Amino acid sequence: MMAVGENYVIGLDFGTDSVRALLVDAGTGEVPASAVRLYRRWSEGRYCDSGRSQFRQHPLDYIEAMEGSLREVISAIPEGMVNRIRGLSVDTTGSTPVAVDRRGMPLALLPDFSDNPNAMFVLWKDHTAIAEAEEINALAHGWETDYTTYSGGSYSPEWFWAKMLHILRTDDAVAKSAYSWVEHCDWIPALLCDHADVSAIRRSRCAAGHKAMWHTAFGGLPSDRFLSSLDIRLAGMRDRLYRSTYTANIAAGILSAEWAERTGLPTGIPVGVGALDAHMGAVGASIKPYSLVKVIGTSTCDMLVTPVDGHGERLVSGICGQADGSIIPGMLGLEAGQSAFGDLYQWFARLLAYPIETLLAGTLSRQEQRMLAERILPALNEQAAAIPVMDSDEVALDWVNGRRTPDVNPALSAWLTGLRLGTDAPRVFKSLVEATAFGSKAIVDRFEAEGIPVKEIIATGGISKKSPYVMQVLADVLDRPIKAVKTEQACALGSAMYAAVVAGIHPDIGAAQTAMSSGFDEEYRPRPDRAAIYRQLYRRYLQLGGFQETQISYKQQPKS
Repeated sequence: MMAVGENYVIGLDFGTDSVRALLVDAGTGEVPASAVRLYRRWSEGRYCDSGRSQFRQHPLDYIEAMEGSLREVISAIPEGMVNRIRGLSVDTTGSTPVAVDRRGMPLALLPDFSDNPNAMFVLWKDHTAIAEAEEINALAHGWETDYTTYSGGSYSPEWFWAKMLHILRTDDAVAKSAYSWVEHCDWIPALLCDHADVSAIRRSRCAAGHKAMWHTAFGGLPSDRFLSSLDIRLAGMRDRLYRSTYTANIAAGILSAEWAERTGLPTGIPVGVGALDAHMGAVGASIKPYSLVKVIGTSTCDMLVTPVDGHGERLVSGICGQADGSIIPGMLGLEAGQSAFGDLYQWFARLLAYPIETLLAGTLSRQEQRMLAERILPALNEQAAAIPVMDSDEVALDWVNGRRTPDVNPALSAWLTGLRLGTDAPRVFKSLVEATAFGSKAIVDRFEAEGIPVKEIIATGGISKKSPYVMQVLADVLDRPIKAVKTEQACALGSAMYAAVVAGIHPDIGAAQTAMSSGFDEEYRPRPDRAAIYRQLYRRYLQLGGFQETQISYKQQPKS
């Protein structure tokens, strides 16, 4: 048995707003220290235009936040503990790609591109590439090989090729200087290991398989002939990207002397191949075959693994893809999700905060305004929970940032129906919460309709800790128990588990999960009376969504 305090590992989790560093005892899962650092430029709203669905992040935000969080963790522990840190692994949002030069340097780190949003990381929720995604789908569906086969049958504007093509088309300077492109989860390990050549970067199976149409059946990425037919700007790009991909139990390299000095970490420790945050979150939440792990935050990612020999050839339509080893090596990883979950609630809270920010601007300080605005969501949760559920209630659609799954369609939007003079803010909020739960049910229904059983549901992420009301509605709508993971940092914990495998502390991820899991601290059980009413409201949700889809297509979405 491993001694307590003998080996430590670090999980780095790059989220939408911040990076989290988690120091974990590889023998027990205890967390002696952690730190969170916000992205400074992002928090100032720089390089983004929500009206155009443009969301970009500067690589300096990642560098500065990572260095600060790691130094904070190291400064919080004794020197003897530092010397027992054996490895580090990384997860990030995705698809969040960036244009790079031959060295793998993001163009935004070069003087000529330092303030050019097109030279920065294109965040997962950036939807400026809707037209390009539509073209990819049209070409792939008529091609001799349908490269969307393992991507749920449809390619999303949130993903690698669509974003790349959009930038290449709209910015000639970036197009001329971009030698290759790198996902965020691939670039961070390469940075920490000081890889000076983009061709040396070990690319993530997770990101490649789910976001870039990489599959062994295709010999890797889509063919150059396909890409050139899509747009001549992509000619030759395949050879400047990658052929092989790696699962997260493989080392990307060793920590460089520069980054050891900058952070205080031991020199030469292994750094694992990166992966997407939700996939690492599923690992941290103790996913096993046929568990559906919901990572619930601003959006959701729904992760499921199955044995390859049982479902390896079964295709699930309308999801975010399936890839061998993307979550657990030797297992088929399947991903679905919703483009907006907590983002929908935050939108409504901002709407209600308008008079606070305007009418009271002269009478309240900025701090007082912020404190008052922060009380909106907790009050809505409390009041909505007290409202009875009836089959005549308001019904909403949750597609405020388009629909990710099932069946990607970024042109769809949120709708609210059934308004009456008696409809107040808590009732509207209630309908929005129910809409997000209905979107979750549509995903579960799709998996099971395609022959993939969902045997249990596990929840992690911020909302699973912050809102018992939302979690109870979710259990009622799904009509299934939901187990909430104890840790608030499942993604970072999953990365730490993989760091323990990469460092040789545990033989495989199953052993790491057994030793390091936080377990569960809550279980939400469905209430039969409410579940029955929600079945009726869900039918109205499906009818409403079906009507919208007959009216709106990709082509009606404003192009950027």
